Amino acid sequence: MVVIRYHFTLRIIAMADFIKTSLGQLTTEARNPLTRDLDNLSAIEIVKLINSEDEKLAHVVGQVAEPIARGIEIIADRLSRGGRLIYIGAGTSGRLGMLDAVECPPTFNTEPELVVGLIAGGPEGFLRAVEGAEDSLQMGRDDLQNIELGTLDVVVGIAASGRTPYVVGALDYAREIGAYAIAFSCNQDAELKRHADLSIIPVVGPEILSGSTRLKAGTATKMVLNMLTTGAMVRIGKTYSNLMVDLRATNSKLAERANRIVQSLTDCSHAEASTLLDRCGGEVKTAIVSNKLGISPGDARTHLKSVKGHLRLALESAESSNGKSR
Repeated sequence: MVVIRYHFTLRIIAMADFIKTSLGQLTTEARNPLTRDLDNLSAIEIVKLINSEDEKLAHVVGQVAEPIARGIEIIADRLSRGGRLIYIGAGTSGRLGMLDAVECPPTFNTEPELVVGLIAGGPEGFLRAVEGAEDSLQMGRDDLQNIELGTLDVVVGIAASGRTPYVVGALDYAREIGAYAIAFSCNQDAELKRHADLSIIPVVGPEILSGSTRLKAGTATKMVLNMLTTGAMVRIGKTYSNLMVDLRATNSKLAERANRIVQSLTDCSHAEASTLLDRCGGEVKTAIVSNKLGISPGDARTHLKSVKGHLRLALESAESSNGKSR
């Protein structure tokens, strides 16, 4: 036990040394030659300059389409088998992970525990930096242990710099227990790559304001996280065409959207769609299946369950059965 702790301590020291010597080598820390006169610009010139830099990000993210797609496949597979998606990061990276996670329940009617966002320093870290939290390998491990990380879970460690110890510790723990570890960074030679099963690294280049990764790196991060959850949810049947058929109507806007979706797919009037949704407990997919197949809400739920909630499969399988019966 003493030897193990000794080696773990050495590892922490080695990580600290790595961090001290490598910060200046990161492209996200470099000075952007296009923005050296930033403090001499007018407001409109600042806006145009930031916009011109942001325009490059879609291309940069497109260059890592294959690892993003691989991430979507892995996440969808794990979710369909009872796993979870866990985002973990510090500062802006952690906040963006939490933001993407909390948008999943209203958008896709998922349980809050399905997509989880963790940030260094806990909930307090969302509003302000918690001293020393992001520099701790152990805290990253502890936070995953506290949510009882399992072998079917996917952990996406987010660190624009690619060197945050909190995230490194989390990814190491994920791999140790058999969970799938995905590293996200915006620096090509990110330390995180050596601690993950898959790496997604859009290289955004120097920031408009040197080192301020809430800017280009933050925008690229949000783009990729949106792709991961949206792609995975599409793959596990949370959409039909480009419609949010699994949304949770938690406010009047979403209730109206649910009504429009039912109208669109059933040719019902607004009033008929409202009545149908009321009978089906507000469940959009149940309402559509009940209407299209002429069955009760209970039978519609049973039919949807038989095809793992895929609305397209529910409708197509019913059409196929009807065709054979003729």
